[in-house]
Amino acid sequence: MLKRLFDIVASTCGLLLLSPIIAIVAWQISRKLGSPVLFRQVRPGLHAKPFEMVKFRTMRDAVDTNGNPLPDSERMTPFGSFLRSSSLDELPELWNVLKGDMSLVGPRPLLTRYLPYYTETERSRFTVRPGITGWAQINGRNESRWDARLAHDVWYVKNRSLGLDLKIILKTISKVFGSDGVVVDPSQTMLNLDEERISKREN
Repeated sequence: MLKRLFDIVASTCGLLLLSPIIAIVAWQISRKLGSPVLFRQVRPGLHAKPFEMVKFRTMRDAVDTNGNPLPDSERMTPFGSFLRSSSLDELPELWNVLKGDMSLVGPRPLLTRYLPYYTETERSRFTVRPGITGWAQINGRNESRWDARLAHDVWYVKNRSLGLDLKIILKTISKVFGSDGVVVDPSQTMLNLDEERISKREN
């Protein structure tokens, strides 16, 4: 209950204090990338229950001759890269926190298609609300490999406390300002979780 109260107060204050920045970013996205301004995607949350996560859009609409979206690397713009490296694209997730879909701190909500590929131990990440930031994010952010990232999530679930959450938030702020450990397009440096684990099974 204390963690949820902290999330409500912090997300409310964050939305109010950051509203000018949120408005400017939304205006710039509308001007540079067009509509929609927000990127919405269903992700598994607490107890793997699906919810709609909202972020700022970072990629342009671009398709091939068959109407299929081009790879992320070809749709990313310098402006979108800036939003990701600065983590400004994450600001709308404060609304998810206020609604109770997410927490400020917890395992990052990953793609729904990854659900069959977690180990039994790794599934403990679904016993807590997913977070905007987490233990994995301050220990490599999106540079870490999947086994390490998910092991960090499991460690957080076993050791979570309000004190640890405050430590993670402060460390996250430090890393964001330093753009430390950020890979704008992770697909350029690592496989998706399902692809990596299918590859391991085949080998």
